[in-house]
Amino acid sequence: MFELKIVTHFAAAHQLLMVAKKCENLHGHNWKIEVCIKGEKLNKAGVLIDFGELREKVSDIIQRLDHKFLNELKPFNDSFPPSSENIAQYIAEELQAAINDPLIQVSRVISWESENACATYIIPDQT
Repeated sequence: MFELKIVTHFAAAHQLLMVAKKCENLHGHNWKIEVCIKGEKLNKAGVLIDFGELREKVSDIIQRLDHKFLNELKPFNDSFPPSSENIAQYIAEELQAAINDPLIQVSRVISWESENACATYIIPDQT
């Protein structure tokens, strides 16, 4: 099994209700996002996927979030608020759909909202 990881960043604001009081205020983060994909077979070039292609797919997703008020974006709502956990899940599911290759699976996405706080979404095994 092979696993690749890339790291990217975005800045955005959000508001979380029913959590710690200060998080209920509108506030922002500079998120660090780690994306991991896995697969058992390498292509003819000897890679799981070209890093450039992976970065492009991730960038397309991140651009939807960067410098936005996340609560106003379509994937987020009262039952799926823009928490670090849900941001990680959103990125993982959107990336899996963008890769569209049954031999390559998103294994996890880690969403860091600060240097010392992150949430990991481990995508359920598709096999």
